[in-house]
Amino acid sequence: MDEQVTQFATWYGDGHDGSCPSADQWKNILQRPSDSEITLINFFKLREKADYTDKDSVEGTPATSGQEAFKSYAAVSMPTMERVGGKFLFVGAFSGMFLGPDEDWDVIAIGSYPNLQALVDLYSDPDYRKAFAHRTAACERQKVLTGNSLI
Repeated sequence: MDEQVTQFATWYGDGHDGSCPSADQWKNILQRPSDSEITLINFFKLREKADYTDKDSVEGTPATSGQEAFKSYAAVSMPTMERVGGKFLFVGAFSGMFLGPDEDWDVIAIGSYPNLQALVDLYSDPDYRKAFAHRTAACERQKVLTGNSLI
C-alpha cells in the first residue's frame, strides 16, 4: 500500500493545496475492504479563469475559463470512470443547501465504484492523470466525501 500511496503522490501531488488527496487520505481510502463499493461525493467551486500555473503536462492550448477546463477534465474522466467499472449516480449544478450551514459550490458529482480496484484503476490511468491537470486548473476549491453503502 505504501508504494501505491507514494506513486499517487508522485502523480497527483502532496495534497497541501486541497487539489488532490494527501498521503493520509490516500492511505485511508486504500485501507478499505477491497471488495466493497465506494461512493465519492464531489463538490466543485470553479474559477472564473482557469489556472494552469505549473501545469507543464497539459497538452495543447489550455482552456481559458474554469468551466471550459472542467469540461476538458470531464471529457476524459467520465468515459474512463465507466471503462474501469465506475458509474455516475448524479452530475449537476449545485442549487443550494437544504439542511446545514450555507455552502457555495458550482458542481456536484456523485460517483460509485464497485470495488477499490476500480478506483485505483481510474487514478492509475495515464489519460486520466493527464486530464486531472484540467480539474486542478478549473477548481478554486473542492471537497470529496467518501462512503460505503449500509443497505
